[in-house]
Amino acid sequence: MAYYESHYNTTAENVLEDGSTDYGIFQINSFTWCRNARKHQKNHCHVACSALITDDLTDAILCAKKIVKETQGMNYWQGWKKNCENKDMSEWKRGCEVS
Repeated sequence: MAYYESHYNTTAENVLEDGSTDYGIFQINSFTWCRNARKHQKNHCHVACSALITDDLTDAILCAKKIVKETQGMNYWQGWKKNCENKDMSEWKRGCEVS
């Protein structure tokens, strides 16, 4: 999913038509999940958006886990829905010892 969202770019930032911004390797949206300079954001992950665009993935992973738990799971991400959901993921899991 991270490949399709950001091509593994931890510093990726994409401004959307609604004025919000997607941040980091998981492209986490500023309107609901993190805090940037704009007002009236929900900040459900209780994190600055700038913390999601660093090489330290701790905050991004914690926020992504919260998104999966509190929304429609991995379907929050278009990259997942279009490229991963119900697809053979064996190539991506090779060497990881996961099922």
